[in-house]
Amino acid sequence: VAKEAFHWARLPSDIELGFTERVNFGPADPATFPSGAHLAEVEIDEESGEVALTRYAAVDDVGRVLNPLLCEGQIHGGIVQGVGQALMEDLLYDAGTGQLLSGSFQDYSMPRADQFCDFEIANNPTLTEKNPLGVKGVGEAGTIAAIPAVMNAVNDALARIGAPYVEAPATAEKLWRAIRSARRRTD
Repeated sequence: VAKEAFHWARLPSDIELGFTERVNFGPADPATFPSGAHLAEVEIDEESGEVALTRYAAVDDVGRVLNPLLCEGQIHGGIVQGVGQALMEDLLYDAGTGQLLSGSFQDYSMPRADQFCDFEIANNPTLTEKNPLGVKGVGEAGTIAAIPAVMNAVNDALARIGAPYVEAPATAEKLWRAIRSARRRTD
């Protein structure tokens, strides 16, 4: 049947050539956004300023999950990227020349798998009406939520010893200096 559908001479005059169909879908506001809650628990080595992520839990609403393994991988990858931004990734420039000082992995840290605990991930899907599948974006869910989750955990730990608030990235050096500052005030 498919082969015959492409021979115009063999088709009745009221039937178009081929098997094609065109449908355009374009809602007025196609944007969808995931939502969720992320929780990070950290331990900070007071001697080195190094941060260990000891627990990470997340519940996200990404709409209908079509591929659970892919969804979980996207959230895991996003969390790692967000943790990297919260703790390591700093773009440093020379004040006089504007030269980028952290332009390679020799002087720019990147998260490694051995720096992470297991992630506790759950989905709480609410289907969106903005597309026929009810799906929402998933890739940004981990990245966006991880940064404040980790920074809140870090600053909560620092506050317990009277250390000043630290802005992202909370590098080991920044944390070491904040801890030293708190110790000087209590000595």
